[in-house]
Amino acid sequence: MGTGSGSDPEPSSSGWSRAPGLVVKTLFLIGGAVILKRLTKSTTRWDHSHVVSRSLSGEKFSKEQASRDPDNYFNIRMMSCPAAEMVDGSQVLYLEQAFWRTPQKPFRQRLYMVKPCPKELKCDVEVSSYAIRDAEEYKNFCDRPKDQRPLPEEVIGVSSRYSCDDKSC
Repeated sequence: MGTGSGSDPEPSSSGWSRAPGLVVKTLFLIGGAVILKRLTKSTTRWDHSHVVSRSLSGEKFSKEQASRDPDNYFNIRMMSCPAAEMVDGSQVLYLEQAFWRTPQKPFRQRLYMVKPCPKELKCDVEVSSYAIRDAEEYKNFCDRPKDQRPLPEEVIGVSSRYSCDDKSC
């Protein structure tokens, strides 16, 4: 007992039988387009340096390491955030380390400059460390509102004056 006219007893069922096939084809085309876009997207040395900057930024703890070997390691809080961007696109990060119980009293403060390696070197990203002369001025830099931080021009001036070599860091 069909309700419509024509030779098919249930005309609405033939439309629904094609729907799953169309859905699968549509999903296949969309998935292929996404994969193609990801495969053809090029990454540059600058892309790599930005990934490293983002990876270094944030709050990290050494709790796991300290719990495995409490005689040799402490639970340290490392906090890092963007401080400035150089004219050439290099990122300057502020980094401080403190014991997790007293994050307001950092024992090590540095500025890191993250940029692509020069083409003649066989590396992707170069990270340079710079000492901070006036540690009090930068203490808890990342935890402060942006309007209470040293200006980017001041940060860049500090990082260009006080390089940190392997012996003093």
